[in-house]
Amino acid sequence: MKLRFFSPVFLLILASVLASMLGAETAAPKSGQSMDKMWGEAASQSDVELSERAALFRDGNYGMFIHWGLYSKLAGEWKGKTYYGITEWIMNPRVADIPPEEYETTAKEFNPVDFDAKAIVQLAKDAGMKWIIITSKHHEGFAMFDSAHPFNIVDATPFGRDPMKELADACEEADLGFGFYYSHNQDWTSPGGNGGPKTNADGSEASFEQYFREKCFPQVKEICSNYGELDYIWFDTPGGMPKHFVEELAAYVREVQPNAMLCSRVGHGLGDYISNGDMQVPPRNMDGLWETCDTTNDSWSYAWYDRNWKGTGEILERVVSTVARGGTYLLNIGPDGTGRVPAQAAKFLRRSGEWIKRYPQVVYAAGSSPWGHELPWGDVTTQGETLNLVVYDWPQEGRLFLPGLKTKIKSAAILAADGEQPITWVKHGSWTEFQVPPTPADHPASVIKVTLAGAPVVDQTLGIYPNISKTLLADFAQVEGAEQTEIRWMEKFGEWKHINQVSAWSQSGEAVWEISVAQPGDYELDITYAGEGRPTWRIDSSHGGYVQNNQNASHVYHTYDMGLMSFAKAGKYTLTVTLVDGDRTKASLSDLRIKRVN
Repeated sequence: MKLRFFSPVFLLILASVLASMLGAETAAPKSGQSMDKMWGEAASQSDVELSERAALFRDGNYGMFIHWGLYSKLAGEWKGKTYYGITEWIMNPRVADIPPEEYETTAKEFNPVDFDAKAIVQLAKDAGMKWIIITSKHHEGFAMFDSAHPFNIVDATPFGRDPMKELADACEEADLGFGFYYSHNQDWTSPGGNGGPKTNADGSEASFEQYFREKCFPQVKEICSNYGELDYIWFDTPGGMPKHFVEELAAYVREVQPNAMLCSRVGHGLGDYISNGDMQVPPRNMDGLWETCDTTNDSWSYAWYDRNWKGTGEILERVVSTVARGGTYLLNIGPDGTGRVPAQAAKFLRRSGEWIKRYPQVVYAAGSSPWGHELPWGDVTTQGETLNLVVYDWPQEGRLFLPGLKTKIKSAAILAADGEQPITWVKHGSWTEFQVPPTPADHPASVIKVTLAGAPVVDQTLGIYPNISKTLLADFAQVEGAEQTEIRWMEKFGEWKHINQVSAWSQSGEAVWEISVAQPGDYELDITYAGEGRPTWRIDSSHGGYVQNNQNASHVYHTYDMGLMSFAKAGKYTLTVTLVDGDRTKASLSDLRIKRVN
């Protein structure tokens, strides 16, 4: 995956600026909320996980998201100017600031004659996805379905068809799950909607109650009544939406679509599962039902300039990592203004789907990793008493190390096109070493099936490997005398990034990692930080070793060499990072990296 580094000071300022920028435009009736706060509380009901209606979400683990609307026709451009970021927000005052009456005229030129519902369904199946969720109405207020409200694709465009009906029918025919995204709070073209006009056409004051009664609730009734049985209703950005409106919507959906799962972004803890932050795969396992929604490039909807496609390997890494953390992965595509799915996105989805079809047990009905986090060479999912080791970084010297496995191994085999290839293993204390061939069995990842004598039991102490570098993220440190916080920011408008870091260092501040060293030897230690001046950092080991160095600092994160530390024997240690000298208000630590040297 691509790593980008940013100044913590810049990011904190940016977060503050974005909060003020987005306040009035993105939060009504309650103002002053940044876009990520508009997602609502990441909470859900607790009685759903084992229910039958949760089975598709719980076991399918991989779905397709589709952002498609009038904004797809604009493709990030308005009146000859390109606006970079998530293009479905193009009419928002913080982007192109398009007046509603001007935006509505774009419907007259929206004619997606290349839309092919069956082709999109086939793409989802080829990719290994188990359902489709599509935007029936995004924040701009345009209905992509046949609605009594006139601002819809059937009545307001030359297209004159209901693509939602076509897609719902195609999903049913192909036995693929189906659901709708619906922006229930924000509506930028409807009087009274969050971010919409404050007055009606006659000059009278518009209210949110009016928007809810005249448009929102009637349209939710339409999507719940006219498209067959739904598996999902994905409401979005509840923000400060009063609870009684959310309760009314949730109760109606549960009445008429009793099998539909509600995303937590319905608001007020009334969802059936948690939607994690956009574009965010968590570093630790999470309990309960949850998803990560992500997109195949940078923008959710089609942008003419956006060619930053996720390749086959990156898609698979994010699918597997999400499942290994205990979640479900919802990956978005953005058809263009003609209805076509960009060829590059389709190509990489199909290639990753071919891999998933070879190893379905890695994704479908798979359990989370007993290690609770990714491993340097890949990740792990489970099927009962079987471990699926998904190896991206294959050890060329033929030794794959696995830390902390306590359960006895019955057998181990590499999965290959010509069947299972048994491999041997040996125990070194708490570590297991598998003897593997020098070349991988598959690309971009190989799978090793490890059958255990019982349920997997693992010591989750962070392993330090003899043949691959290990990054100790700030997420896994025990911090005292400093602040351990996540920073969330937008690299481009709406393109969310996340980092956990340690800052605001006191004189006694420290970040401590517990580690398990597989083999004795000399190890190179590096740290990644940002700051000002020339800070002096120190790393102490519980066995008495230390390194201390004075390095330059940058306003962006950079990895600096600290020195070598020797471990005389294998076993458990702690590594403690302290800031000896420097600007304690500006120093921000991202991670510690350790690699054995010969």
